[in-house]
Amino acid sequence: MSTFTFAPATRETAKARIALQGPGGSGKTKTALRMAERLADGGPIGVVDTERGSAKKYAIVPGRPDLGGHEFGHMPMAFCSPENLIAAVRAAEEARIAVLVLDSWSHFWAGKGGLLSRVDQESKKPGHHGGSYTAWAPVNDLEQDMLDALLNFPGHVIVTMRTKNDYEMEGKKVTKVGVKTVQREGSEYEFDVVIDMIEGTGTVTKTRYEPLYNVSVHHPGEAFAEVILEQLGQGVDPVQVIVDELVRKGLTYDRAVELHRQAHGRRLLGADLLHPKTGEPAKLGDVITEYGKAVKPVTDTPSTPSPPAAGQNQGTPQSTPPNTGQEQAPTPVTAPQMRMMHACFTKVGLGAKDSREQRLHATALIIGRETGSANELTKDEAQTLLDTLTNYGERENGPADFADMVQGLEAAVAGDLSGRDQLAPQSA
Repeated sequence: MSTFTFAPATRETAKARIALQGPGGSGKTKTALRMAERLADGGPIGVVDTERGSAKKYAIVPGRPDLGGHEFGHMPMAFCSPENLIAAVRAAEEARIAVLVLDSWSHFWAGKGGLLSRVDQESKKPGHHGGSYTAWAPVNDLEQDMLDALLNFPGHVIVTMRTKNDYEMEGKKVTKVGVKTVQREGSEYEFDVVIDMIEGTGTVTKTRYEPLYNVSVHHPGEAFAEVILEQLGQGVDPVQVIVDELVRKGLTYDRAVELHRQAHGRRLLGADLLHPKTGEPAKLGDVITEYGKAVKPVTDTPSTPSPPAAGQNQGTPQSTPPNTGQEQAPTPVTAPQMRMMHACFTKVGLGAKDSREQRLHATALIIGRETGSANELTKDEAQTLLDTLTNYGERENGPADFADMVQGLEAAVAGDLSGRDQLAPQSA
């Protein structure tokens, strides 16, 4: 029987989650870049630009420091699908981006490829009943995956959102009642700080940090970000808490495994730190593995689980074999890859529940081996599958082209088997 208990709450250090909302020309992009420079503290800034490259207007001009500007990595995005945003966040993680700016998040709601257009597509599919209302079910899952990827990003996140005036009519009288954000209603609750921008002035309309309540600043930037950093830093560092446990006298192997599970659940395995013994740069997952191996009982069998390193599958800790010169087992499929598969199969016409056998058949042809479940794929196999699905899913006649490709692979396999039969020795 499960036991539910309450432990004393402790405030932890965190990363910023900021939303800037306002009409076009209100200064959202410029404000985001100014705040990002302070939040990054010298680290790289990445901008996902859905506004036809408008963010590049604020970039530096080589040889003209007098013009000012900001240094950042630029990623243009015209098709604002949830899958593309998830892929962009993954790319930002791999590039070790310190601050990710999404300009604008509104396009992933009402832009080309956004959630509203996905609902429209779902409602028009053959055999679909219930109109747009029932079409929201699969789209809601995509939206949650997108939010999980964005809000679990290990660095700071700043998003911009467009607003439009909202009116009410009483008889013949039209009254302006405020502004409406171009995003799902209530989306602002996903962020720690929400700033309304009007003609360069930012007013905090929602925050979890008391010093920012109802603050209004003209051209908010570095100083404003400094206040946010101060609030974010008022707490314990969750990475350091785990390291303190590792170096404490009496560490057991079971406790190391438990610490690995905790770090995995909080997406901390890839966190940077200085090794507690050598002082060299390291990853938290690797340090946990090292300390876990050091206290692993020598009587354990090879099947006893050992915390995997940060680059390995971050699910239930698997056995980490000693270095015997043998090749290490392939890295299993990752959770983000698993989340993307359904959406990608849907784009090529194989997203239905009763299409499971077809999905497995296509998967086997693409990766070159039979598999009973997507969970059995390696990370490289999963990436090959996703690359193929994405390629065909973005085509105008994606499902038909994909079906033709599968048939072609079937024919190639059949021909190969036929050739082998002809070469095999005949029985007497």
